[in-house]
Amino acid sequence: MRHFSNLIFDGRLCSQIKGKIVQAKTRVLVIGGGLSGLISASLLAKSGHEVSLFEKKHYPFHRVCGEYISNEVIGFLKREGLFPKHVDSPGIENFEFSDTLGNRTQLKLDLGGFGISRFVLDQWLVDRARAFGVEIIERANVIEVKFDPKEDLFELELASGHRVQGDFVVAAHGKRSKIDKVLNRSFIQKRSPYIGVKYHIKANLDHKVVALHNFEGGYCGVNAIEDQKFNLCYLGSREQLRHFGSIEKMEQEILWKNPLLKAIFNESYFLLERPEVINEINFEPKNPVEDHLLMAGDSAGLITPLCGNGMAMAIHAGKLAAEAIQKGRSRAEVERIYRVNWDREFRRRLWVGRWTQKLFGSPFSSRLAFHILDKSPFLAYKIIKNTHGIPF
Repeated sequence: MRHFSNLIFDGRLCSQIKGKIVQAKTRVLVIGGGLSGLISASLLAKSGHEVSLFEKKHYPFHRVCGEYISNEVIGFLKREGLFPKHVDSPGIENFEFSDTLGNRTQLKLDLGGFGISRFVLDQWLVDRARAFGVEIIERANVIEVKFDPKEDLFELELASGHRVQGDFVVAAHGKRSKIDKVLNRSFIQKRSPYIGVKYHIKANLDHKVVALHNFEGGYCGVNAIEDQKFNLCYLGSREQLRHFGSIEKMEQEILWKNPLLKAIFNESYFLLERPEVINEINFEPKNPVEDHLLMAGDSAGLITPLCGNGMAMAIHAGKLAAEAIQKGRSRAEVERIYRVNWDREFRRRLWVGRWTQKLFGSPFSSRLAFHILDKSPFLAYKIIKNTHGIPF
């Protein structure tokens, strides 16, 4: 459905009315087809709302993501017919931590989780969303959002020249986009020191363990996903990348100082032609509602990857956004419901995640974290509990 060539609003092809305003029957417009966007769209369509979801890429595709999901979401996904039971997703029961020198310790996870790639999971959720009646518009880049208080409607402008109107917008556009610039959100003006890099590998590692290995300037997560593969994803330093000139050189000079990471890189078979890379990863606080848009997933706040709760939070946020639209009797009430519920579920988790990240990514702090995990498991479990939710 490139450039809306097949998308019909009110019985007319969009390609025939390019540049004009399309008064869609769609009540809810979802920007971004990640976990929050797909979950909210599916729930709203199931409850009778007309929903269009705009995704700038074409499914399926890889994303920079840890690809570990806390078991807190399983009950919800199964109830809503969204759990990918056809996928052999490995169950993950233990957490392994290593400091920058490769000293490591393990502890058993309370809830545990499972591993699945976004390439597989997102495509499954897209197929389910379509089955529920969601209109998925791919290769559709939203470049501007306006709210008309007189008409009480939103208008989206797309890079293709189309404009679409709807009653509510779920803004699930991810960590950073043109929408944030249009809204002049505070974090958009600040440069981030981080980069994210992801690989898929074949490796002789424990499928029941999610590991977090520290190196100078960052940390690397490794866990099993479907088809006997592993996800290797790390948060690194943009300055280090600039200094060494290439990702490969940076990995050899920085990550490999941790002997556990060196062994993984040297003994694994790398499956992707090239790594997935993103930059401008910002962990600053954000607002869940901006200019009447319901921000969901990373657009509302990015939890530090070390917490391992980003995917579960995105799924839960999609549920909260849908419920607010379903229950609210006015725009103000929808926004209030979402803001209150979002703050209750996530505000503390994000704060604890930002605080905990200070214990990672340097020799001294990672050594301190090692001692906490190794000698004070009670404190370690408290940190994990405060960065995760409960089953819902």
